[in-house]
Amino acid sequence: MRTLRFDGWIAGVGTASGARVVLGHWAESPFGPFSDVMVEEPGGQRLLLAPSRETADFVAGTYVFDEVRVVPVGVRVTDRRHWAVSAPPLDLRFSTGRRGLQGVALRAVPGPIATSPAWITLWDRPARLLLGARTHGSARTGRHQWYGARDLHPVTSATVTYEGESLGALAPVEPPVRFGPGSTPRRPCLVRVTTRVAVAQGRSRTGAVP
Repeated sequence: MRTLRFDGWIAGVGTASGARVVLGHWAESPFGPFSDVMVEEPGGQRLLLAPSRETADFVAGTYVFDEVRVVPVGVRVTDRRHWAVSAPPLDLRFSTGRRGLQGVALRAVPGPIATSPAWITLWDRPARLLLGARTHGSARTGRHQWYGARDLHPVTSATVTYEGESLGALAPVEPPVRFGPGSTPRRPCLVRVTTRVAVAQGRSRTGAVP
């Protein structure tokens, strides 16, 4: 196995319509900076919006989707708390608030410890109980993932439109999304995270199945 590292932010929001949206905004990755959006519709249909075939193949080789689309994914952040995401046919805008006790606690852990698989594994059960989110788990094609959370801010407001139609007001991420071994926290939030993905040696760089 070899381990690939992704460093950036994950935002998870729910909507009154029952749709849930997860943004991955990666400043550093084996593919360079990129962002992708995962959507689970109220009926359970799972959609990936990714900016290139290479990133789409890797993400779809790690998580489970019913449909994958390669589209331009743009992210703009202003004042460090206002986010605008364009990934046709989806448009997401959200704002974050001041970090609470959870964010303060996460920032207090030194980075090398917070991102180590042993520490991440130790905090899996507390994270499931307190947040409704797992910190590690097995993924597709024999891969394994570890999510090292470094900071957390609540999402205080959000608007989501799909094909020009509003998906409704901000709501908890319920039911949990089913893209992989775990969901984002129940309460909408933005998490600073370092993700490690262990993939089998000898597979292609994207890990796409031939």
